[in-house]
Amino acid sequence: MSEHTLIGKTALVTGSTSGIGLGIAQSLARQGANIILNGFGDAEGPKAEVAALGVNVAFHGADMSKPSDIEAMMKFADDTFGGVDILVNNAGIQHVASVEDFPVERWDAIIAINLTSAFHTSRLALPYMQKQNWGRIINVASVHGLVGSAQKSAYVAAKHGIVGLTKVTALENATTGVTCNAICPGWVLTPLVQKQVDAKAAALHISNGEAIKLLLGEKEPSSQFTTPEELGELAVFFCSKAANNVRGVAWNMDGGWTAQ
Repeated sequence: MSEHTLIGKTALVTGSTSGIGLGIAQSLARQGANIILNGFGDAEGPKAEVAALGVNVAFHGADMSKPSDIEAMMKFADDTFGGVDILVNNAGIQHVASVEDFPVERWDAIIAINLTSAFHTSRLALPYMQKQNWGRIINVASVHGLVGSAQKSAYVAAKHGIVGLTKVTALENATTGVTCNAICPGWVLTPLVQKQVDAKAAALHISNGEAIKLLLGEKEPSSQFTTPEELGELAVFFCSKAANNVRGVAWNMDGGWTAQ
């Protein structure tokens, strides 16, 4: 794909100070898009990484569980860059427990951050996109937006909800230049997943490589991780002219997980 296809566009990527979100932000920046990062923890490091790609970068630390914070972030985007052309809803958290033991406060937090936040960002971004007759909403769902796994009731419910929200948003804007699609990754090697690998290796007294094989072998036929960079390139495709009529898809990058 030719370089700098997104010059003049602004992309807001939630949950983008590390992992998948940062990888997507970097891929969009390589195409010339200005970037608004969002997340917890260190912001200066990720900002410097993206700025090194030659684009303007801003950061807003909105807590994605709070509608008022989200509204403030979207106003910040308008004030800083004039509006959001590309919205990537990536922020997410996880908790593992059986339904009967699932802490109510963790359920509420997962639904708020993984699902409801995408509704709030989308409703606030759409009027500008519709006025411009061009926009891209990319919802980072999960393979768990397509299938279930035990012990992950809130996460699976939220990600199924994101896929549904994607379809409705796409349908409501089907005759416009605004598209909405979802990316559904399987295992992605992020710092969070690396911690799971390390924990499995320590618990079973095996090597890191053996732990990776065990982790992937449970679900992913390819036996390899998807990378944040690969997910970023899919996001770039969704923003390209070639994807003008790609609307409402839940595109899995899962190494064959859902093909079984």
